[in-house]
Amino acid sequence: MQFKDIVGQESVKERLISSVKNNKISHAQLFFGSEGTGKLSLAIAYAQYISCQNKSDTDSCGECNSCKKYNKLVHPDLHFVFPVAKFKTSHTPVSDDYIVQWRDFVNNNPYFTFNQWLEKMEQAGKQALIYEKESGEIIKKLNFKTFEAEYKIMIIWMSEKMNISAANKLLKIIEEPPPKTLFILISEDSNSLLSTIISRTQPINIPLIKKNDLYNYIVSKYNLPQDEINSAINYSKGSLIDLEKFVNDSETNKELFEIFTEYMRAVYKFNIEEINTINKKIIELGREGQKEFLLLCNRIIRENFILNIQLEEIAVLTKTEHDFSVNFSKFINPKNVEKIYEEFNIAYNDILRNANPKILFLDLSIKLTKLLRLN
Repeated sequence: MQFKDIVGQESVKERLISSVKNNKISHAQLFFGSEGTGKLSLAIAYAQYISCQNKSDTDSCGECNSCKKYNKLVHPDLHFVFPVAKFKTSHTPVSDDYIVQWRDFVNNNPYFTFNQWLEKMEQAGKQALIYEKESGEIIKKLNFKTFEAEYKIMIIWMSEKMNISAANKLLKIIEEPPPKTLFILISEDSNSLLSTIISRTQPINIPLIKKNDLYNYIVSKYNLPQDEINSAINYSKGSLIDLEKFVNDSETNKELFEIFTEYMRAVYKFNIEEINTINKKIIELGREGQKEFLLLCNRIIRENFILNIQLEEIAVLTKTEHDFSVNFSKFINPKNVEKIYEEFNIAYNDILRNANPKILFLDLSIKLTKLLRLN
């Protein structure tokens, strides 16, 4: 992965390159920002640049022995940690149990969601964490001497998924690592990290991707009419993942939207049998899938309100979503939009707190039945 392969983020690239050229590489860095902004890509490109044997002023060479190994993510001094799901056995998994799948997944597309990674592990719907056992593996690996490069580099993706025991066990080595060791923690929710972890890292905010960078990307990759390009960029809100989702109308998004349409029809009719059937589908999505579903619900509600108040030109919907919304938007009006939005937010936060999903979605359904009838 080279810096040139990453969409936008020029100021971040310049900062990272400058730290190498000026020999000011902080031993522990926290890349934080929204989903789809390229945090993992930047971390890998940064690590490759540090290790490159023939780096230029702007990028790694991509051709030296080190770069060739980085291109396959098999360099012996590059290590990855990421959330994994527990097996049915008593064995506590570590990242190395899934390293083959991880390399294949990242090499195919380094812009992906947590839920997509769960699907790759064939663990969709399950809880995935970074367990205490992983911390022991990290400490062991980093206490070895480097094999080929000047630095040992440990990239921890979704570091907020470390359980408390794992995080506490890493505190000392993050604060006082072995010589020539670099930690890069990647987070989409840095507020969930232990404050003691954050205080030991140099935070680097990875901002949303600029519109002009997304425009250049989409024009170079797809042959689309100008209005669809504009809609895709507005829909993405600075996320390359959401941009691709809009263009490709991904299967996951289609599935969630189909559930949404069934759900809205059932709660409006207050058909308990249908509601229970659809709620079962939602529960089977697992905690991460339920969160994605609720986020999609709020987005569709927001865009339908925009349609309702006759601002169609700024509504950001896929064609499938728009076709449904032409009629559904009539039910999202100034009297109920804020309350519906709030109920979905409450449900989302309750999911974060491990609420019982069966009770949660039944309660939500009853409230939505009343709200959708407000005119």
